[in-house]
Amino acid sequence: MAQAHGRARGAVTAFLPERPEGTVVTVGSFDGVHRGHEAVLREIAARARAAGRHSVLVTFDPHPMAVVNPAAAPLLLTTGPERREILAQTGLDYAVLLHFDRALAAMPPEQFVREVLVRGCGMRELVIGHDHGFGRGRQGDVELLGRLGAELGFAVDVVPALEVDGHAVSSTQVRRAVAGGDLSLASRLLGRRYFATGQVVPGDGRGRGLGFPTANLAGIPSRKLLPPDGVYAVRVEWRGGRADGMMNQGGRPTFQQAERSLEVHLLDHAGDLYGEWLKVEWVARLRDVRRFPSLDALRAQLERDRSSARAALAAPATGTLST
Repeated sequence: MAQAHGRARGAVTAFLPERPEGTVVTVGSFDGVHRGHEAVLREIAARARAAGRHSVLVTFDPHPMAVVNPAAAPLLLTTGPERREILAQTGLDYAVLLHFDRALAAMPPEQFVREVLVRGCGMRELVIGHDHGFGRGRQGDVELLGRLGAELGFAVDVVPALEVDGHAVSSTQVRRAVAGGDLSLASRLLGRRYFATGQVVPGDGRGRGLGFPTANLAGIPSRKLLPPDGVYAVRVEWRGGRADGMMNQGGRPTFQQAERSLEVHLLDHAGDLYGEWLKVEWVARLRDVRRFPSLDALRAQLERDRSSARAALAAPATGTLST
């Protein structure tokens, strides 16, 4: 997948190399790149192949709500690098990343279609989700797009809603599942486990002193949505490696530290990971974060946690375990 960056200001020339055969385009924030998003991407890829064209996603950074209504802006399911990682695995030919600002927010949908999609991307077909709207006030609905398509020479197709377990798949539904700690539902809506990426930085060494060395994660943006704090079974990947683990997400009340941290103890792995970027997938919640009366009591609980984590990671499906 090739990526192009741009600002939709003034006269747009082209975001992509000239494509005489044109492109098949979809537009949206695609936060989470969930199964509904993937259905749209599969559709544009199939249509592009059939017509000898290229598939193009036009997306935005930051999230449009962060500009239009910051107070109501949702926490993100995927950071920029995480979204790019997922999109790179979809078979998409191009992703055009537009800087979303007030000028773009105020752009009428007719202008956006003419300048960004047709002139900038060479669009010949537009494929959108069932609830799609863009442009100022989300006025760019299916009816308007149909009229513009007839005028400008592009086809418009709508991908129907995808349902999982009776839920229409949407970023809002995924956020509700993650925020509510329903990891299993979040995984089914996403088509993968929910994850975050962070960089390993030095800690205070307390975990190592207890016999449970941890990789302390930094660099996770404050706008990244996390599930409720607790101790979790996790799966971890990094450049050239992967391991199972358990993670304390939250404060460390036994040490009178209330600030949230993410500390991962890797099972069956020893080695220095300082500076590495880890991808951490939440698999199952083991227990709440709580204060222990002594280090011996904490150590004993960590032993139980390790056994619970192994059991959760060996189970065929995600769930919640109690200790």
